[in-house]
Amino acid sequence: MDFDRLQCANDSKEALEKLEINLLLQGIFHWYGHDFRNYSYQSIRRRVWHRVHAEKLSTILELLDVVLHDADCLQRLIADFSINVTEMFRDPSFFWHFRKQVIPLLKTYPSIRIWHAGCSTGEEVYSMAILLHEEGIYDRTKIYATDMNAKVLKTAKNGVFPIEHMKKYTKNYFEAGGTVSLSDYYTVSNNGVKFHPSLSKNIVFAQHNLVTDRSFNEFHVILCRNVLIYFNRSLQNKVHNLFYESLGLFGILGLGDKETIYYTEKKDCYEEIVHTQKLYRKTK
Repeated sequence: MDFDRLQCANDSKEALEKLEINLLLQGIFHWYGHDFRNYSYQSIRRRVWHRVHAEKLSTILELLDVVLHDADCLQRLIADFSINVTEMFRDPSFFWHFRKQVIPLLKTYPSIRIWHAGCSTGEEVYSMAILLHEEGIYDRTKIYATDMNAKVLKTAKNGVFPIEHMKKYTKNYFEAGGTVSLSDYYTVSNNGVKFHPSLSKNIVFAQHNLVTDRSFNEFHVILCRNVLIYFNRSLQNKVHNLFYESLGLFGILGLGDKETIYYTEKKDCYEEIVHTQKLYRKTK
């Protein structure tokens, strides 16, 4: 009986916590227009409690009250919701297969448009610029790098990264099929390493929210890697519809290693390019 009462109390506590989180997300949506209601619940829950403690508050409802009256606190919470884990040539085999399987297709186009959706601080964007440069097609490529977080976009646009990361990035670069030395592409300063301006000349950095914003161009390639895992199934389908609308016929969609086109409404509109990689081609 005591166990049953304890279990009932725990269930009630979890239900109340979920209600408070839903109220917070509804309040943000209705007051500010930012929609996080279909993000993965467990992911949102961790970030909400992080912000509660960071603001020296005790409850989620206290956080809601502060957020509704303090736009700066809202921005801090949005930054918490923004996922900014990335590195140059992350998952090197993805970039190796992109070089071997996708680049030959892109070389047939007179001009190329690539969308990096959820680009975070930009390491993978510069990785793609380097790859395209080495394959001789960067000059006819425009890369659109977008994220909902203005702060990380500023970092991406500056193109300055910590020097202590370069050993790992160099290893990734060679495993991804790099042909020279990664250090050829950057200079070292007191602030870290800065990638050469020639790499960013064809990159457009801009804010875009996958949840609320629409398609803004037609692309030959869309890369959105390790972003959709933080969305629930309904929101994943919504974003996949956005990508479908934004890809030209035979366009390439690249996802993260824990993501897939299968189990989405658009699964029958793509074919695998490489069985071991999350690279798909739009076929209808």
